Amino acid sequence: MTTGPLVAPETVPAWLRPLVKVAGEVDSTTFTRFSPPDGLLTRAAAVLILFGERAGGPDVLLIRRADTLGSHAGQVAFPGGGAEDGDGGPVGTALREAEEETGVDPSGVLPVAVLPELFVPVSRFTVTPVLAHWRMPSPVRAVDLAETATVARVALADLADPANRFQVRRPGTSWKGPAFDVDGMFVWGFTAGLLSVLLSLGGWEREWDLGDIRDLDVAWAEHRARHAAPGGADEEGRR
Repeated sequence: MTTGPLVAPETVPAWLRPLVKVAGEVDSTTFTRFSPPDGLLTRAAAVLILFGERAGGPDVLLIRRADTLGSHAGQVAFPGGGAEDGDGGPVGTALREAEEETGVDPSGVLPVAVLPELFVPVSRFTVTPVLAHWRMPSPVRAVDLAETATVARVALADLADPANRFQVRRPGTSWKGPAFDVDGMFVWGFTAGLLSVLLSLGGWEREWDLGDIRDLDVAWAEHRARHAAPGGADEEGRR
């Protein structure tokens, strides 16, 4: 599928127009340094980056995976998943997966742009991010608690708040990347990297401390300890 805007920028709210305009000017290197090795068999996937707006300003829909999953347990992500026959492309995949995971009504969602495929080495997925405007918001929830613990609308202003941003690293490796501790959610990895770039491209980014680099396992453990409920369940899992 061709990447870039799907609608004229003037048809979306002013706060979303910069992203729609720039969608046709970026390539995969804007978001990641990874590319699939020659000959590697990859799997197609798509995520829905759904922007809405409430009294506090624009927000984005995120989910937290169930802690019991075999892979990506407890991680925060955009709704999405692997492509299936009949999806008709990444937009169809993103909308189907979002409805299955969060119960969002696709009729109220306007896809506005398709970003380049991004390779995720750990899963061998090539993920296509689909930007969308939530024109008519509908109730959302964790449809299957065995897969999804939490569904949340997170304000872009909170994501851009320097107090909620830092970097994480894996000791013993050269990897480090952006992270967010916001609205009871600890966001890192692919999702945090994509959010970080989108905040910049959309004009929402505020100056933050790039020198605040924390060990991933320690930062995640501290987050979970802060948000643990008295009964042992995470507070964020009960929202």
